[in-house]
Amino acid sequence: METILSPADIAEKLSRLPADQRVLEFLKIPKQYKAEVFAHFNPSFQEETIRSIGSNEVADILNAMPPDDRTQLLEDFPDELIKYSINLLNPSERSVALKLLGYKADSIARLMTPYYIQVKKEWTVKQCFTHIKKVGKKAETMNFVYVVDEHNRLIDDIIIGTLLLADEDQKVSELIDHHFVAITTTTSKEDAIHYFEKYDRAALPIITESGVLVGIVTIDDILDEIEQQTTEDIQKFGGLEALDLPYTQTGWIEMIKKRATWLIILFISEMLTASAMGYFDNEIQKAVVLALFVPLIISSGGNSGSQAATLIIRAMALQEISLKDWWYVMRKEIISGLCLGAILGAIGFIRIYIWQYLGLFDYGQYWLYVGLSVSLSLVLIVLWGTLSGSMIPFILKGLKLDPATSSAPFVATLVDVTGLIIYFSVAGLLLTGKLL
Repeated sequence: METILSPADIAEKLSRLPADQRVLEFLKIPKQYKAEVFAHFNPSFQEETIRSIGSNEVADILNAMPPDDRTQLLEDFPDELIKYSINLLNPSERSVALKLLGYKADSIARLMTPYYIQVKKEWTVKQCFTHIKKVGKKAETMNFVYVVDEHNRLIDDIIIGTLLLADEDQKVSELIDHHFVAITTTTSKEDAIHYFEKYDRAALPIITESGVLVGIVTIDDILDEIEQQTTEDIQKFGGLEALDLPYTQTGWIEMIKKRATWLIILFISEMLTASAMGYFDNEIQKAVVLALFVPLIISSGGNSGSQAATLIIRAMALQEISLKDWWYVMRKEIISGLCLGAILGAIGFIRIYIWQYLGLFDYGQYWLYVGLSVSLSLVLIVLWGTLSGSMIPFILKGLKLDPATSSAPFVATLVDVTGLIIYFSVAGLLLTGKLL
């Protein structure tokens, strides 16, 4: 028996074909399935397909696509292709497309669909089912029925199961309790994600500031948005600009552009490390032993900073903390930084003591002061790294920037430079008149 593939599987299968075969195979798909398969293509393949097939087929596909999927498609197109595509839509779909594209790019309204089940509170259950049979085929989901007043303001939402279990002659007003969750059109996509996480809903209504129901957003679109945002944050945290296309579809020139900017910034920043080393050249010449611990010192500070930045950025993304929590975070990180620094400092001192005692390495007659210099430096540098990594995301968020850009490499580079200054300053205080 032949296996019937889902539209998503068909799209994945076509995506694996060579470029010259993909469009040809797509044209062989039955007309009634083309729009659904097309919606599962990646943006570059969608654009390639639109440019390759006839305008009549493009019109059929675009008119049959769900409005939310179509809006995401048009967002990724260049201007001339957006104009071409919109002109191929029939009047009603064109009106819907232009309305959705009129909202801000980062607003949840861009992801909504205007196709849902809407009923009046004075209707009977029987009238509701008559209406559902009439318009339900085009609805994105029928899990919920949305109740509105005469001004189209949202009053409540009803699970379809409630209607199924009610008597035919019961009025909708008898079934509602006026407790519902809705998202305003101006809410950002990122903030809207938390509504779905908090209320565990498969779909949520979208309303204007005055409460008018204008659409719904379903969980499939939110999952796509979560994946996109998570990918962007991970890429930024790795020290590069977020890629516009998947890795396999990003050309090497574009890849270099995305990675070069941060590498240049980090490279120039690391030059300050060399400058700091040069500033303490005399100390290093007098006490060469200090140079042995430079990699240990700067890596410990960078690692602690990266840890703190990772924790804070993720907590911000999950809305566990906000800008007003900066003092709470600072107090917590001061304690954490001191404890972690003390642990590493103790290990560093014990290592120097054991090597000196067993004769594995001779740190000289002032080995005790060298050990204290390393230990105390580790305490201060790990504390500084922890504070830097935890506070930089707050500073960026306060400046309306993405906290994810306080990437691990950036924090590590900052702590590298300042860590050297701390290390040699502490060594100067403890070893002056001895080795220095």
